[in-house]
Amino acid sequence: MEFFVTHQAVDHYSGDCSVAFVLKGKSNENRIIQNYLDLHRFEPKLASTLMLGKVEGYKSKRVLVVGLGESPLSQKNYIKALKSLSSAMSVSKVKNVVIPSIEVEDADEAWLQITTARVLKNESYKVKKVGVKEEISDIVLEAVNIYSQNNGASEIQKGVAIANGMALTRELGDLPPNICTPTYIAETAKSLAETYNLECEILEESDMESLGMNSLLSVSKGSIEPGKLISLSYSNAGNEAPIVLVGKGVTFDSGGISLKPGQGMDEMKYDMCGAASVLGAMSAIAEMNLKVNLTVVVPTVENMPAHNASKPGDVVKSMSGQTIEILNTDAEGRLILCDALTYCEKFKPKAVIDIATLTGAVIIALGKHHSGVMSNDQKLADALKSSGLSSLDTVWQLPLDEEYDDLLKSNFADMANIGGREAGTVTAACFLARYAKNYSWAHIDIAGTAWLGGSKKGATGRPVPLLTQYIMDQV
Repeated sequence: MEFFVTHQAVDHYSGDCSVAFVLKGKSNENRIIQNYLDLHRFEPKLASTLMLGKVEGYKSKRVLVVGLGESPLSQKNYIKALKSLSSAMSVSKVKNVVIPSIEVEDADEAWLQITTARVLKNESYKVKKVGVKEEISDIVLEAVNIYSQNNGASEIQKGVAIANGMALTRELGDLPPNICTPTYIAETAKSLAETYNLECEILEESDMESLGMNSLLSVSKGSIEPGKLISLSYSNAGNEAPIVLVGKGVTFDSGGISLKPGQGMDEMKYDMCGAASVLGAMSAIAEMNLKVNLTVVVPTVENMPAHNASKPGDVVKSMSGQTIEILNTDAEGRLILCDALTYCEKFKPKAVIDIATLTGAVIIALGKHHSGVMSNDQKLADALKSSGLSSLDTVWQLPLDEEYDDLLKSNFADMANIGGREAGTVTAACFLARYAKNYSWAHIDIAGTAWLGGSKKGATGRPVPLLTQYIMDQV
């Protein structure tokens, strides 16, 4: 699917299909279109669609009417309309289309172009079955033309880049864990480095042992799959301090000795979606060629039970020198992230943002709508909240108070790796905050937003839109 800017009026488009947006309770300015709506008794409820054949006054073969509901049109409702538009085009096997501009509340033309391209490209993503190659004939929609009064090509390409980053994130997340191992993620990082001329470094377990990353290694040692610590750097802003994204990469989380229940354990292949999202964000930023310095760090392991696996009650020393009593081996994400956060100090970062499917508690608190954010820097938290609103990939801030930190006390080490049942999302962030005292830091818990279950089971690609928007906002 390719995207183009057009300055030609929509009714002059001579391709396969033209889109006509219609608001509820507002008579369409095009009387011919309105006559068709009256004839079909079409009520333009939000996300409703009506495919018409040849329409007088339009040069295209077909016209797709898309209902927008009540005025004013919100950003959320515009995205809902785009998704229904995409579905209708897929059903009708539209090959090429022109999409008009529309007034969206609190949105400028740049937002409209980025969002339209991003949503339509992402909606075209198909979950891939293992071993089944997609045929070219399966791809129907070939060209999307977006009307613009200005030259919006660069904004449209940003939207495409974000969608491509989301696709990479979704592909990695959906892969079975016997394929998407720590080594596979490392190979994916190498491939990105080759594509975009990035600096790539991969630490093996022996390298991490030399650095004292005993917390991370305590998780990987129960698996036959060796752990890795991956760093990718994109440099396009001189000597500016880099933004660093850290992504949790547990390619399968059995819980270790603190074994998870069997029901739903297959979804623990998604415990590497933090890693997938930072690689997706790196892909998007590099494709945009933004003037920024960006580094991603991915600690990646498999958490398995074994005769040599970590046990509840074990004490390990992290790279920072702080000791940890492992009360629960299923709280392993923070054990790999803490060493990665210490490692980030070498980059002298402008800010560090870690992204992790860290706690089930965040799903109880926020459901599947918002990711949770906690930070030691309110300006950084505010920037992420603002970028989340702009990209409609939202975060909700949770507290990070010392009263919660007290719940991590241990009689046998500097801290325990869990703080009990209450405020589980917050105490997990408090644990990480102990390793992020030397820089501006935020933690994003995506356990509720990284994937969906049920009939729509699959990775969502979040929070790639949030991360890329945040980085774009810094340029």
